[in-house]
Amino acid sequence: MSHYEGDLRPAQGARFAIIASRWNPRITDTLVAGARKVFADNGVPEDAVDVIRVPGAWEIPVAAARVASMRSHVALLALGCVIRGDTRHFEHVADYCAEALMQLQLEFGVPVTNGVLAVDDAEDAERRAGGSHGNKGEECALVAIEMSDLMEKLP
Repeated sequence: MSHYEGDLRPAQGARFAIIASRWNPRITDTLVAGARKVFADNGVPEDAVDVIRVPGAWEIPVAAARVASMRSHVALLALGCVIRGDTRHFEHVADYCAEALMQLQLEFGVPVTNGVLAVDDAEDAERRAGGSHGNKGEECALVAIEMSDLMEKLP
């Protein structure tokens, strides 16, 4: 039986895309900065990382779909922040964004990491954007590198 596992070794010439919401910029800018730092720390040249900014988390899937359809990137990162409010809008945005990102992976065969935070309050978001729970942008970049390597290894 064969064993396949990805490594943190980006392929030569590999391109990555970060699709990030501008909504809640204090959080999303920190997520993007964390992702870019991980790419740089793991040998991905700055010009091999495209950053696409969209208004909010709801718009991330359509931009990600366009990028995935170009088939020019080995992995995509979706970064955003949806904070629970007084209506069900929070659930709609967070749930359908996640569902659409999953569908993109399956449709285009390209890893799409979900770093769209769905949190109860701003303090919870801060804990996940460089605070006590780490930086989800950094985690997504690590996953993107590993998954892009794994996808190259799979038959």
